[in-house]
Amino acid sequence: MMPRLYNLYLFAYNSFQTIGWTIAVFRIASSFISSRSLNGAYASSGDLICFLQTAAFLEIIHGAIGLVPSGALLPLMQWGGRTHFLLAIVRQINEVQELPSVFITFIAWSLSEVVRYSHYALNCIGSCPYWITYIRYTAFILLYPVGLIAGEMWLMYQALPYIEVKNLYADFFAHLHFSYYNFVRDRDGLLIWTK
Repeated sequence: MMPRLYNLYLFAYNSFQTIGWTIAVFRIASSFISSRSLNGAYASSGDLICFLQTAAFLEIIHGAIGLVPSGALLPLMQWGGRTHFLLAIVRQINEVQELPSVFITFIAWSLSEVVRYSHYALNCIGSCPYWITYIRYTAFILLYPVGLIAGEMWLMYQALPYIEVKNLYADFFAHLHFSYYNFVRDRDGLLIWTK
């Protein structure tokens, strides 16, 4: 009985995420079509994506308690990196929210998550078509580097001047020998680009 409830819960969770990310794709596409611009992705879907990404913390718990075989470490690393990018940088720096790199990141994330979560949900009920499995394991070959390099890393590079000028999170790290600017610059290999 319990495995069946777990399966039902995982089906509901993954279906919820599939629907949410599908809405994000349509909002981003609608904004792009109506404005004919890559600017506007954050305004159209930023709050929804922040919510969906925050809710994905449940995947760490799923792995930690054994609902899924992934364990907790890899989901934590993925969730932590995305959540840092999204909530600590994009959401906090208005000047970068409507840059094309946000559009690139959001569209890459959204497309990959629609495929990933629909694959998970359909596997929970034992009826995942081959083509979804195929897309699940091949689309990331393009979407991951595009989202990471042309989206996330490029946006962090573009955010560096704002992080430095605003002295972002300086109060939070005041008692530590730590510079958030240097962390972002060095964390993603941006040190090479800024010298």
